[in-house]
Amino acid sequence: MGTVVAPLERTPFWPPDRAGVVERLRLTGISAAYCLSFAPSLVLGILTVLLVPLYLPTIGFLIALVVIPATAALAGVHRAVSGALLGEEIPSGYADLGSNPVRRAVGWMRDRARWRDFGFLWFSATGGFLLSLLPVALLTGPVTYAVFLVVDTSWVWALLFVLGGPMLLVWWLVTPALVRARAVAERNILGGSRVAELSRRVEEVEETRSETLDHSAAEIRRIERDLHDGAQARIAAVGMSVGLAEKLIASDPEAAAALLREARESTVSALEDLRAVVRGILPPVLADQGLAGAVEALVIGLPIPVTVALDVPRLPAPIESAAYFAVAECLANTVKHSRAERAFVQGTHDGVRLRLMAGDDGIGGADPAGSGLAGVDRRLAAFDGTMRVDSPPGGGTKVSLEVPCPTG
Repeated sequence: MGTVVAPLERTPFWPPDRAGVVERLRLTGISAAYCLSFAPSLVLGILTVLLVPLYLPTIGFLIALVVIPATAALAGVHRAVSGALLGEEIPSGYADLGSNPVRRAVGWMRDRARWRDFGFLWFSATGGFLLSLLPVALLTGPVTYAVFLVVDTSWVWALLFVLGGPMLLVWWLVTPALVRARAVAERNILGGSRVAELSRRVEEVEETRSETLDHSAAEIRRIERDLHDGAQARIAAVGMSVGLAEKLIASDPEAAAALLREARESTVSALEDLRAVVRGILPPVLADQGLAGAVEALVIGLPIPVTVALDVPRLPAPIESAAYFAVAECLANTVKHSRAERAFVQGTHDGVRLRLMAGDDGIGGADPAGSGLAGVDRRLAAFDGTMRVDSPPGGGTKVSLEVPCPTG
């Protein structure tokens, strides 16, 4: 089983406590860390400029295999830091080029996200460096002057030490704005344009819609097959038995009675088949009692104990159905593959998002790309939902599901 935990809500570091010395010291520390990226950014920027004319020759190809992944790693660190400062996630948007080195090297040149990384390198080595250097210099300047004044009591150091007071005042006033300015600039450079983000989102929606339509078509074929092979065949048998009984009722009442008993048994079996089909489409308990009641009913028949803790109101029927079958698939994987002794299902709804987690204490090692979990992912993607898998070998499995579902 796997876990797809919906993206966690980020608590922004912004706005800072305007009266907090500790907060400004922390922001200055972040600025100092930003400054440290000047050297690798400059080196990688120069190497990138050099490898462009050398890209097709072998040496340029070899440089690219080192420089471009290193640039992506550095940009990833800045995405994380700047995103945390702003309380949002900065997506990378890299094209999926597979694992073939030649294909990746050729694709890098056409990947807009890689060119955004290149722009980030030069921003980090120029304007971004100056933005981050100012808070550090304004804070450390007076401290430096004080040290030199102790060593050398020259009037020059005394004057500079006196001027350090206004510098600290400026540091106090401008540090939050400068740190935020750098974070916003990096978000705009590394995160791409709004148009590109919308284009990517449209592609995801089109892909999800196609997968959903394929899944719906497969479900319709399954229902047709279940009806044809189950209830329809039994009902046809009932009709034949009743017809024969009608012919024999005068000449052989006992045989007619046996045929009618057989017809009655076939009718009961056909009814059970119909109920099974209906449960596969929408369990009646889900329509009557909602998601919490349906999951509680689902776990009763499982061979392992399952703890259910769902604090979820009634939600739109399509959301409830998708969430129910997602949880059902996760529990089915637990029973089939996890060798777990216990499992759990928990969930909440905060008025905006439905968050669910299904887990167990089994052997772990679940594959999110497996047919079962991949189907869960596709089902939730139709509602812009997410799934994340946490399943270390020997450490059990947790599957976290999140679906946007505003109420009220």
